[in-house]
Amino acid sequence: MKDLIGSHDLLFVTLDTLRYDVAAELLAAGRTPQLARALPGGQWQRRHSPASFTYAAHQAFFTGFLPTPAEPGSHPRMFAAAFPGSATTDEHTWVFDAPDLVTALRKEGYHTVCVGGVGFFNRSSPLGATLPGLFAESHWESAFGVTAPGCFEAQLDRIAEVIPAVPADQPLFLFVNVAAMHQPNRHYLPGTERDNRDSHAAALEYVDRHIGRLFAMASSRGRPCLTIICADHGTAYGEDGHSGHRVGHEVVWTVPYADFVIDPGDWSDAATPDPA
Repeated sequence: MKDLIGSHDLLFVTLDTLRYDVAAELLAAGRTPQLARALPGGQWQRRHSPASFTYAAHQAFFTGFLPTPAEPGSHPRMFAAAFPGSATTDEHTWVFDAPDLVTALRKEGYHTVCVGGVGFFNRSSPLGATLPGLFAESHWESAFGVTAPGCFEAQLDRIAEVIPAVPADQPLFLFVNVAAMHQPNRHYLPGTERDNRDSHAAALEYVDRHIGRLFAMASSRGRPCLTIICADHGTAYGEDGHSGHRVGHEVVWTVPYADFVIDPGDWSDAATPDPA
């Protein structure tokens, strides 16, 4: 990553609450074609989140502790806030002298934008203001949140307003937290009275129908865009008696992850909203 700072825009997408097993199954079944197109080798990486709920996971992410590959071994990090004794950086790691990625990128001249989804990005409370407060510009409204069936489309409409306002010669860091997979998600599966694994999957299909538009906008500024996309944690639907997250269960800790570069024009065919 360190060789891309300044020359590339950066897009960081967290698919809030998305389970790895559901993401992998839908990909294998051809139910998420836009993600299949984007992911290197058409596959998700299986990783472990540093935390079991949104706030803690994002605090870790922004200091360089992205989800860790699930396989044993030493796994150098893509970027890292400098601190004594760090054992997971190497010559490829961008190590910065700042408390978090957002602050570090601002020092490098990036315009930093947060488009939040779940309640931890709602600045109406001091806690909700913490994460978006790192950014030079942040956006949240109820239409982006967990109870809105069109939440991702509403976020994309806002992003369509935000990106053209950033000077063309200034690199952009765009962070998007997508709330659709978080409970409640039963509205994505008509006739479903209670959230379940199937409605969680339907929420991901909804996001997939529109995510090409995000990739198109992120790469519309004439420069390549380094993209990181992952879940912050998963969630349980009755496994071993558990419901929800903030518990130490396999379906909560195990998350999908990918990173890749989008070149200008790669997604121009997806620049308009999907009517589906």
